Amino acid sequence: MTYTENLWIFFSLLFGIVIVPGVDMIFVLANALTHGRSAGLFATAGIIVGSLVHSLFAALGVGLFASLMPVLFRPLLIVGALYMAWIGFTLMRSSITVDQVRATDARSNGEAFRRGIVSCLMNPKAYLFMLAVYPQFLRPDFGPLAPQAAVMAAMTAATLLFVYGGLSVAAGRAREVLVGNGTATIWVGRAAGLLLILVSLVTLWEGVSGGTR
Repeated sequence: MTYTENLWIFFSLLFGIVIVPGVDMIFVLANALTHGRSAGLFATAGIIVGSLVHSLFAALGVGLFASLMPVLFRPLLIVGALYMAWIGFTLMRSSITVDQVRATDARSNGEAFRRGIVSCLMNPKAYLFMLAVYPQFLRPDFGPLAPQAAVMAAMTAATLLFVYGGLSVAAGRAREVLVGNGTATIWVGRAAGLLLILVSLVTLWEGVSGGTR
């Protein structure tokens, strides 16, 4: 598999995870619906900053394993693949819906931005994604890890901006779709879970067989 193909798979998985309704999405919608499009966009910006912090920690962790304990790097991939499959299985079995979007008490765009950072840093889904998914795609096989991490962080930020920023711009319709159509959000979660399982199986096969990318 080439580096470009690796990035395409990462992007597909990333997009599938981001569009699953969760804490960060609800936070953006709440700000956009109660305080306007600008507040939603500032909340989105805060979440993007938080995601960059997650990306940095994930890159540092993978880098330490690759440089200090290279023997353990492949077992890390195998464990991560199994963990990712478990997350996917959980998503497929769960019924993810946005029951209600409560009003926020943020008084300014700056406060929405700061709370967006906190929301992302406290989001367990983000930690699960970084712990289980990043090691599968941030690989020494493709050269230095720092440029790879920078590209993946930029892709993450751009995807969050596209999805959450789009929700902020079209908050009214977005809320109607997400809150009023529970079936759609359930199937979004199941599709993302299936994608996680498929990618984890590919990674698990490569880890067990000892093949290289």
